[in-house]
Amino acid sequence: MRTYSKITPEGVRDILFEECRAHREVQRRLTQAFSLRGYQEVITPGLEYYDVFSIPGAAIPQREMYKTTDNRGRLVVFRPDSTLPIARMATSRLQSHKKPLRLFYNQNVYRNRPDLSGRNDESAQMGIELIGAPGLRADLEAISVAAQALSDCAPGFRMEVGHAGFFQALADKLPLSPDKKEELRVAIELKNYAALEGLLEPLGHDPAAQAMRRLPRLFGGEEALEEARQWCGSGEAGETLGYLRALYGALQNLGLGDRLMVDLGLVQRNDYYTGVVFSAYVPRHGSAVLMGGRYDALCGKFGEPMPAVGFAVDVDACARLLGGYIGGRPAPRVLVYGEPGYEIQAENSVSNLTRQGVPCELSLWDGWEESLAYAQELGISKLLRVGETVTELQLTEEEGNP
Repeated sequence: MRTYSKITPEGVRDILFEECRAHREVQRRLTQAFSLRGYQEVITPGLEYYDVFSIPGAAIPQREMYKTTDNRGRLVVFRPDSTLPIARMATSRLQSHKKPLRLFYNQNVYRNRPDLSGRNDESAQMGIELIGAPGLRADLEAISVAAQALSDCAPGFRMEVGHAGFFQALADKLPLSPDKKEELRVAIELKNYAALEGLLEPLGHDPAAQAMRRLPRLFGGEEALEEARQWCGSGEAGETLGYLRALYGALQNLGLGDRLMVDLGLVQRNDYYTGVVFSAYVPRHGSAVLMGGRYDALCGKFGEPMPAVGFAVDVDACARLLGGYIGGRPAPRVLVYGEPGYEIQAENSVSNLTRQGVPCELSLWDGWEESLAYAQELGISKLLRVGETVTELQLTEEEGNP
């Protein structure tokens, strides 16, 4: 019988050495970016009750969740999303706190991906949730924090901004079932023009259907907003377009410039988005490295209505981008070798050096020659030989060190 003791399950992987360093550096930079803007860290459980993620209008597809049971037979899942548990937390444990709540998180999420999309089932995410603040100011803050965070981790990013209400306003005018509207949303998200036409063809020249046909093509700058006004310049869609135009202008004034693009075909999959939605991309990486938006109706599903906006950063993707700049394994600057009988003195020397902030290792070799060869192979710059006296051997130049 085949055993699986030496491999990982499909969809997860080990993370080693340089990539671990890149992960930690991304987390450090994002933590600093969020903290400097007044966001405080929270951690939600890795296991949550299934009910948290099955709320009507905000449900995550059941097939995408890893499920198990607790010791009372209740259905629990490995956390597939961070926003829903934070909404639960905000409406219960943080209900009496002064609003708005500025929260950030750094935790893994777990999604079963039966479509073999090539994406990991376990992914590291960091993000913010700004809860209890409506309107333009809060949207500007969230997108500004997102831009600053990516500037520190993925400086070549570009950002796309849309509005969930735009698609919804048009979809509400179409005589389609909820399932067909979801198919329509997926076709627009994927820019699958053939599938889109197949869904809309039976509706003929219905004005809303005509506008929906154009939706995945409405991206760019001011020209996209102007064309959109021609297709749907009145009613709820027109109001949404006016808000998006104001937001786009404000973001331009923040200095995003040619990094920013309007995409009215940006229709995020999560059902809980109700307002502005945004994504960020970097060259040579197919998926978004950041996704977010406004979800004003979500907290109300937990019994405490509050407006909210937030985003999540793909830490794994940012770590891969940053890895090339961090470089390889940092060699310890000092290797300490203790001659036979002087092992305790060598260990004390290591402790003294590390207390001073000097990176070092204790040689675990019994002989001097093996210790010297090890230091040379790893590019260690200095070797201390501890015996009756302490001898220092400089092996390489310590570039950049006084």
